[in-house]
Amino acid sequence: MLVVALTVAALLAPPASRLFAAGTGDVASPPSPPAGGGARRAADDAVPAIARTWPVGVRPQVLRGWEPPATVYGPGHRGVDLAAAPGTLVRAMTDGRVSFAGRVAGKGVVSVELAGTGDPPLRTTYEPVRASVPQGAEVTAGEVVGTVEAGGSHCAAPCVHWGLLRGESYLDPLSLLPPWLLHRGPSRLLPVLGVPLP
Repeated sequence: MLVVALTVAALLAPPASRLFAAGTGDVASPPSPPAGGGARRAADDAVPAIARTWPVGVRPQVLRGWEPPATVYGPGHRGVDLAAAPGTLVRAMTDGRVSFAGRVAGKGVVSVELAGTGDPPLRTTYEPVRASVPQGAEVTAGEVVGTVEAGGSHCAAPCVHWGLLRGESYLDPLSLLPPWLLHRGPSRLLPVLGVPLP
């Protein structure tokens, strides 16, 4: 019974974007309503929690969280920055197809369309990354798609910028992570007091 209750609680938990503010572990306030004609999208807007792995490391530090702009051209952060040293392996989070592997404005970029996520499909992007897979390659969850490059990052510390799009709309990449992958530390069973033994 306890396992069922914990499972239901995990399934009903709010999306990652509302649990943690920029990776600090602090509880975030609910998102404010869109401004400027609805250019901003909700973090959990049609994003299934299908990731099988983090793109880098096991549970990397989130250096800067997703900050959607209020308008199409407004300021914001259209992705998440994860701490990652140059040379760190970058992995596909789930099965998909490499839709782009090359350079954009001098930075290495890899984009992966996620299998079975609708039309248009969800697409993850990683930069600065030196691709190890060609455009058009089919990849599986956990497969290496590149390595973090030494230069080209916009972070103060070494990082990889991880983005998520559906068509031209940016979404919160952390919403791809299921609760078991997002939360820190292992699960622990606690004693149930006051319940008679069978």
